[in-house]
Amino acid sequence: MTEALRHTVGDVTLNYRIEGRGEPLVLIHGVGSYLEAWSGVVERLKDQFTILTFDLRGHGQSSRVKGRYEIDDFVNEALALADRAGFATFNLAGFSLGGLIAQRLALTNLGRLRKLVLLSTVAGRTPDERTRVLERLAALRAGTPADHHNASLSRWLTEDFQAMNPKVIERLQLRDSENDPECYAAAYRVLAETDFGGFLDQIRCPTLIATGEDDAGSNPRMARYMHERIPGSALAILPGLRHSILIEAPEMVANLMRGFFNRKDPAHG
Repeated sequence: MTEALRHTVGDVTLNYRIEGRGEPLVLIHGVGSYLEAWSGVVERLKDQFTILTFDLRGHGQSSRVKGRYEIDDFVNEALALADRAGFATFNLAGFSLGGLIAQRLALTNLGRLRKLVLLSTVAGRTPDERTRVLERLAALRAGTPADHHNASLSRWLTEDFQAMNPKVIERLQLRDSENDPECYAAAYRVLAETDFGGFLDQIRCPTLIATGEDDAGSNPRMARYMHERIPGSALAILPGLRHSILIEAPEMVANLMRGFFNRKDPAHG
């Protein structure tokens, strides 16, 4: 088992891990999740990358800090951990909320990035999509993380995967029930209210965008929107998958990322 490490940034103590050897790679998980969500990807990439994973503030074993969260809190804490790991520059991948954090980091600290991967994330929401995500935020604030889990399971994972992997579903349900409701809602507000659609043309590093074909929230339309605006980006729509591609298809995601990171990109020198 890889040793869990701790690093304090301001009033937040972050739980993190460093695994593998090779090029530096930072992975940022989604709302209500934890660093272990990347385990299937890490196992497949740690032969080539030194990988930093961590629990966002309010998640997993990091501080359950209360109050309003801002996207720049997440960005600054990710950069502090990259500094702690000795990563002057690094590859970066973010999933869902992690993808929004990755977009913001690319827009504010582009010089730190080698390559960028945006998985199952959002940009350019339509008015209807904004309404729906704000309705989910209101429902989350009125209920509990467990209620949100039950309402969301089939948005995240296919019925076939749920039927064939009851132990995984049980473990996810347990982890979701352990989330602090206030912290979960604070992070979900950032996901629901943040949109960098109008700024994406400023991201000038090699970028891969991927999402599940049947992801209702971080949908293929949004992935194409990002692809059209980030110069020279690559796009992958993963057939038959919904939102939780890290859980349902870690091998596919890892292979996609490895291929992208290993590709020589003459357009970006």
